[in-house]
Amino acid sequence: MNYELRDLGTGASARVADSTGNWVDTLAPQWTRPYLRLSRFDRPIGSWLLLMPCWWSAALAAGMAHDVRHLPLTVVLFFIGAFVMRGAGCTWNDITDRDLDAKVERTRSRPLPSGQVSATQALVFLIAQALIGLVVLLQFNRFAVLTGIASLVIVAIYPFMKRITWWPQIVLGLAFSWGALMGFAVTFGHIDVTALVLYAGSISWVIGYDTIYAHQDAEDDALIGIKSTARLFGAHTHQALILFYGVAVMLIGLALASGDARWPAWLGLAAFAAHLAWQIRRLDIGDGALCLRLFKSNRDAGLLLFAGLLVDAAMRAA
Repeated sequence: MNYELRDLGTGASARVADSTGNWVDTLAPQWTRPYLRLSRFDRPIGSWLLLMPCWWSAALAAGMAHDVRHLPLTVVLFFIGAFVMRGAGCTWNDITDRDLDAKVERTRSRPLPSGQVSATQALVFLIAQALIGLVVLLQFNRFAVLTGIASLVIVAIYPFMKRITWWPQIVLGLAFSWGALMGFAVTFGHIDVTALVLYAGSISWVIGYDTIYAHQDAEDDALIGIKSTARLFGAHTHQALILFYGVAVMLIGLALASGDARWPAWLGLAAFAAHLAWQIRRLDIGDGALCLRLFKSNRDAGLLLFAGLLVDAAMRAA
């Protein structure tokens, strides 16, 4: 991916190569820009993808409980928590990957490898974000608080997985799908089989969409020895996506059946499945720009499923 060298300065105004022309570049106060880029507020798609399993589980659990009185507040708190904690996770990832990012064309202009902020400044910012996330988490019951804290172990080890395994996307799936457990922890104070099956389905979804994303960096990753499912699957990526997206739809469907979901939820799942099939049909792993667009489109896929679950919950509570 080519970009202009004049955008690669070391000051706060320097832009990130794969995210330009956004509100951070044009509207945010200059001193905040490196920090907003560290937390990816200039490209919030990852926060949306982290949020989707949270909203799925909150809506499904509310439907199972036949009670949506607390659902609006839960949805709002999950929204805030997802954006803050994704920012914290990205900051941690950038701290651990700063030397590797300097060797990859798409990432060498990020705040740490380009010198816009120091590792110490990034660490302080990470702690601040984590504290905000803790405040959000403390609004829930004790079991939900402990469940949320437990996810930090996975978040902490994820950046190192690409160095030792061809399957870092599995670990990302474990982290990004944790919200599928949180809705049940918040609503019921425990995690049941339905939650675990939804979690497994979300993990399979994450493996699929992050494989698409990783194809943007496959050539650079090969040069510096970074492993990914994109490199592992290579020309067989379409077949792998059929498998992982298919398993995702099947497992989420099992979760809906286990939770006695009604027709709106199933309609949402059908729309979700159709969107995933469209992604597979459109994918060209040699087109980095298309890979990025398809990856981002998974927010829409997730929202389609959430809409069905939300209507289902409202119907069951009526």
